[in-house]
Amino acid sequence: MLHSEDYGKLEKKLGYVFADKEKLRLALTHSSFSNELPAGDPWHTLCNERLEFLGDSVLQLISGEYLFRDHAHRPEGELTKLRAFAVCEDALDIYARKVELGSYLRLGKGEEATNGRERKSILADAFEALIAAMYLDAGESGKNALETVCAFVVPFLEKRIEETKSGTVTSDYKTALQQIVQSVAGERLEYVTVSETGPDHKKVFEVEARLTGNVIGHGTGKSRREAEQAAAKEALQLFGQL
Repeated sequence: MLHSEDYGKLEKKLGYVFADKEKLRLALTHSSFSNELPAGDPWHTLCNERLEFLGDSVLQLISGEYLFRDHAHRPEGELTKLRAFAVCEDALDIYARKVELGSYLRLGKGEEATNGRERKSILADAFEALIAAMYLDAGESGKNALETVCAFVVPFLEKRIEETKSGTVTSDYKTALQQIVQSVAGERLEYVTVSETGPDHKKVFEVEARLTGNVIGHGTGKSRREAEQAAAKEALQLFGQL
C-alpha cells in the first residue's frame, strides 16, 4: 500500500504533483493486485488497463506531433519508423525505469513472487497508464493536459531518438533482417500470426518469422507490427547479427 510520502517521492521524480492521488494510485495498480482482492472490495475490479489504453493514444499523438515539428526534414516513412522506435515496449520500459516506476507498482502476490516489478511488459504498460493519469488529472485541474504531458514525455523521446545519430532507425529489425535475406537468392521471408488473444483493448499477438517455411524467430506484442519486430529481432540474434 502506498503512503502519502511514497506518492511524494514518485511525484518528485515525475516533476508533476497529482491533484487527485487516486488517479496515480489507479495507474500503479496491476490487474494481478485487484484480482486478488475480495469481491466486496471497491478495488476488486479496478486496475490500470483502461488508463493504459488512453495513455497509448496520448503517447502516439505527442510523439507524432514532436517528430512532425522537430524532424521536418524526414520523410513520412522514416518518421513512422522513428515513432515506433521511440514508443515501442523496449523504449517504454526504459522510460519507466528512469523514474523507478517498478518500485511503486501495486502487484498481486504471484507477480511479486516472479519479479513482476522488473518485467518489461508490466513496466511499459504502467508507463502508458501513468501518462493517461497525468493527462486526465491536468485537464480536470484546469491545466493544458497535452502541454503538461508533453513536458514530461518529450525529454524521454528526445534522448531516445538521439540514439539514431546515423539518421536511420537502427533497431528496425524487420528492415535489417530483410536486407540479409535479400542477399541470398531464392529465400522467402514471411511473418505469420499464429495467435491473437485478449480483449480488444489489450490484444496480444504472437508472430513467427519464417524463412522459406522454416521458423527462424518468434515474437509477441500489443500489435502485429510490434510482434513482427520482436520475431525479426530473435531471427537476427539467431544469425549472430545482434
